[in-house]
Amino acid sequence: MTDPYRVLNVPRTADQATIKQAYRKLAKSLHPDRNPGNAPAEQRFKEVTQAYDLLSDPAKRARFDRGEIDAEGRPRRDFAFGFGGSGNAREEARGAAESLFEKMFGGGFGSPFVRGFAGGQAGGGRFRSTGTSGADLGQRPRSGHARSAGTGQKLRGADRRYRLKIDLRIAVRGGRQRLLLDDGRTIEVDVPVGTESGKVLRLRGQGDASPAGGPAGDALVQIEVGADPDFRREGQDIYVDAPISLADAVLGARITVPTLDGPVRLTVPPNSSGGRTLRLKGKGIGQPGAGCGDQYVRLLVLLPDERDAELEDWARRHAHEARPGSRKD
Repeated sequence: MTDPYRVLNVPRTADQATIKQAYRKLAKSLHPDRNPGNAPAEQRFKEVTQAYDLLSDPAKRARFDRGEIDAEGRPRRDFAFGFGGSGNAREEARGAAESLFEKMFGGGFGSPFVRGFAGGQAGGGRFRSTGTSGADLGQRPRSGHARSAGTGQKLRGADRRYRLKIDLRIAVRGGRQRLLLDDGRTIEVDVPVGTESGKVLRLRGQGDASPAGGPAGDALVQIEVGADPDFRREGQDIYVDAPISLADAVLGARITVPTLDGPVRLTVPPNSSGGRTLRLKGKGIGQPGAGCGDQYVRLLVLLPDERDAELEDWARRHAHEARPGSRKD
């Protein structure tokens, strides 16, 4: 991806509100639902979402502006190996070194041979991902460790680490996502239902080949769930805003609202104030053994773009206080 500021067409001094506004405008026009079968629009949508993910995070944005990470969020080489690099950058550098040792000797920093070679300074896994069963990013399972010379067991190939960004809809409902491996192959990754950012998927045998004819390493895929222009996720629940007219708010109406399963019809009760929240039961996120969450629809009352004399006259004749003591002269 190129410069995220250029992708969103905002200046480097833009505040968060400007960045969010630019993202929402682009994301709505490029969304796959509006451009079915349009590969360039889909790629552009992914770039816009990735740029927003970086710039909407103050910490990531600051690191990018300082040149510590690139537009993909990866540490730059000069920072990763320099003494002034951040803790995350140094961890990435250590991961690269571990991968090199694994390729050369078939074992991680925790293997007996490499501990002796490195002076006993290396420990176990570097960081652990939540939401995965025993998958420690940076630490291979016990059964996969290289054996000492003379045991007759063949060395295991090194693991490979990847980051895979997916849409919220795929994260919630599950599905298949393509992943480009370092060796040029493209594979399909099965994303489980209810996947959250940070979850690590282990793909057996998709890592490096063994240097001695042993089993191949694994691919460790860390999931990143991208932002969505329509939905906001909180646990198992989904939140969405629904604009309605003043007439709909006063008289009530049937409106169409988006859900993760497609558009549905929703009844707006008469005399609904702006900000009122309606619930769509069971339209949230389902997880095995935890049931399914709900979707909450917040009503936003919108007035006409042009001034309406009749509406203004009606408002003068029907003035009321939103709450006691709120009227102003």
